[in-house]
Amino acid sequence: MKTIVITGGSDGIGAAAAKVLVGLGHRVIIVGRNPTKTAAVANALKIPYHLADFTKLADVQRLANELRQYDHIDVLANNAGGIMGERTLTADGFEKTFQVNHLGAFLLTQLLLDKLLADHATVIATSSIAANLFGAPFDVNDLNVVQSYTSEKAYGYAKYENILFTRELVRRYPGQLHAVAFHPGVVRTSFSSESNTVMRWLYQTPLKYLGTISPAKSAQRLVKLALGTPGVDFTDGAVYNGNHLLKVKNQDVDGQDGQGLWETSMHAVVDYLA
Repeated sequence: MKTIVITGGSDGIGAAAAKVLVGLGHRVIIVGRNPTKTAAVANALKIPYHLADFTKLADVQRLANELRQYDHIDVLANNAGGIMGERTLTADGFEKTFQVNHLGAFLLTQLLLDKLLADHATVIATSSIAANLFGAPFDVNDLNVVQSYTSEKAYGYAKYENILFTRELVRRYPGQLHAVAFHPGVVRTSFSSESNTVMRWLYQTPLKYLGTISPAKSAQRLVKLALGTPGVDFTDGAVYNGNHLLKVKNQDVDGQDGQGLWETSMHAVVDYLA
């Protein structure tokens, strides 16, 4: 039996994956932002849950402290995220897409790092093919997307940051933990509900049934990685689209983007690491 923490677990892919994993006999802990929705999922599955708003780094810090009650964590699925609308800064001073999709997960992983290393855990990132569609070229010096902001560009940047963080975890802690990212497919969820772009129009109308997959089907991708054996079922640092490797448009051959992202992120969350 594995102990699996899933952020973004109150809806969509996270909730669907939790249901499957619980049915297979694993201990699942979900994290959500909405108290009513999160409690409903957790109560239906008879599993523990925690609340955290990733637009508030203090919430993430509190969440990490709460998760320390569990004796071990085999899998941390950093699944929370979404595409936003107009450029907005959080109370912490960061562009909202950047913080919700990357920085919150970065902080949570850092705060749990000792437990993750001790358990040789797997850290899974829900990325997206949007990293290729909207995140290239990537400027590591503009993580808050000050230049030429669009919600698609911010989302593409954030999903590429998920990939960079995955690779950097593997580079910094080889053999001590495992990390992998995946594209969930174009899923019929509420992830674009805050967006004012064509993506919201697509996802909030009957058009969402054209060329999309259900959360339950997408969740199988997360479940497979959560239960998989590193080096057998997946390659550390890789990005998957279903059973196939996803070719990432931004190459970062010298690793400078990954290292730059790590260092900038550490500086951004340093006050919450004490």
